Amino acid sequence: MSDKFFFKGRQDARQSHIGSGYATKASHKAGSKKFPLTLVVTDETRQKEVEKMVAEAGLYAEISIDTNESAVESIVELEALLNKGSTVTLEKTPARNDPCSCGSGKKYKKCCG
Repeated sequence: MSDKFFFKGRQDARQSHIGSGYATKASHKAGSKKFPLTLVVTDETRQKEVEKMVAEAGLYAEISIDTNESAVESIVELEALLNKGSTVTLEKTPARNDPCSCGSGKKYKKCCG
């Protein structure tokens, strides 16, 4: 190809979009059938308690029992999902000419607005 200024085509080949590195598939959801939680408990009674918590939350988990003396319980993944905050929704204030929400019967602009 020529490097002259009147050449209107591309001098290099177009880049392919296929291997661009974008994550095209959704990430996995922890606690689902395909990606269960991995939990470790120290005894069978605690295992039953954790199984009950998992069932109430509608999650799936693989719970293993570690009976060593230096064993540490690991249910951090479950606690993170159970303590997840919910969306905060605020009650919409009425418009100026709507009836007041306090129940007085007056317009909002004359009562609380």
